[in-house]
Order: sequence, then structure tokens, then C-alpha cells
Amino acid sequence: MNLEEYAKGNELFRNYFKKNKDSLLQLVKSGQSPKALFIGCSDSRVIPDLMVQTNPGDLFVVRNVGNFVPPFKPDEDFHSTASAIEYAVSVLNVGEIIICGHTHCGACEHLYEEMDDNPYLIHTKKWLELGESAKKSAILSLGANAPKEDLLRLTEKLSVIKQIENILTYPNVQQKFEHDELHIHGWCYDVETGKIEYYNADTYEFLPLKDLTLEN
Repeated sequence: MNLEEYAKGNELFRNYFKKNKDSLLQLVKSGQSPKALFIGCSDSRVIPDLMVQTNPGDLFVVRNVGNFVPPFKPDEDFHSTASAIEYAVSVLNVGEIIICGHTHCGACEHLYEEMDDNPYLIHTKKWLELGESAKKSAILSLGANAPKEDLLRLTEKLSVIKQIENILTYPNVQQKFEHDELHIHGWCYDVETGKIEYYNADTYEFLPLKDLTLEN
């Protein structure tokens, strides 16, 4: 896609904007009040609003490599993801946090590959350390000689659980979670089928999201 195609795409969006002008301008006048913070992967195949058919203003979206959540360490690192979490929870007062992983995740796959000393991947190499514990847990569960695809699928899901643990290190997240003012969800999106599974903390398994909606 070249710039001309992007321009054509914007023209199509402007038609949408005209048809929904009142609701979109209301978001300008009243400010945003999203229902949820969505932390997803930067992978171009993972499009939050498209996946769950939300409208402008519904989701406060953070996307990064691997949908990782750095633990709360204000004196050591400065992360845009950490800032977005704080803003969503403490300023926008979202009631839900969704951490969404996905199948065929490049970040999880690279955990199993030796990264060379490419000087242009310094930050990437450091960032991927946030997925190491999920990789170790997957190997411990399945064994180092398990089929690679099995290891990757499990790593992707275990990583989501690890990121939930990480986000609970943020003081205001933990406080609101304990007071039932904030709910945290772990999802895994299947890029081959479009289906989403959610993590059930009671049974320690990922189950179809559609089943959760039927239960409620």
C-alpha cells in the first residue's frame, strides 16, 4: 500500500465520519471515557476494534511488541506502556483491563531463537526479557523436546497470565482490583480463526469467549 492508497482510505473514513459526526463530536466535547484498557500486540494482524467490533471511544488501546506489561519499577525504567496503564486507571478510571495475546506471536517465537548482537535491536532484545518466564514455564510443563508449535502455543497463553501478574504490581491497579472496582481479563486471539479465548482463573484454563457471554 502506497501513500495514495492511504489517502483513498482516509477519504472513505471521512464518509464514515460524516455519517457519525454527532457521536464523534460528542467525544470531543465531553472527552473520552473508554470502558476498557486494551493491551495488545503491535502485530499488524491484531486489530482490537475490528476483533470485537467496538466504536470510537470504547477502548483505550496500548499496543507493543508481544503485548507485554513491564512490572512497576518507577526508579529503574521509563515505559510508555506503564504510563498508559497509569493514565487509563487513575485518570480515565476504566473498569476493565484486557490483556490480549495471540497465536503465531513473533515475540514469543523469538524467545526460542538466539538473537545476534545487531546494534539496531538493542531495545528489542531487552524488551523480550519480559517473556522469558513464560518460556521457562512452557518448557517446564511440556519439556524442552516438545514439538515447537506446542511450546509456542503454550508460551503465548502463559505470557498472558504473566502479564496479568505484572499489571497487578501497579499500586492503583492492585487497589482497585482488590476493591472490585477494576476487572482484569486475559485473552488469546487466534489469528487463523478469529476466535478469542479467555483465561478462567478458577479452572486455570483458556475457554471460548463466546461461552463466557452465554453464561452471563
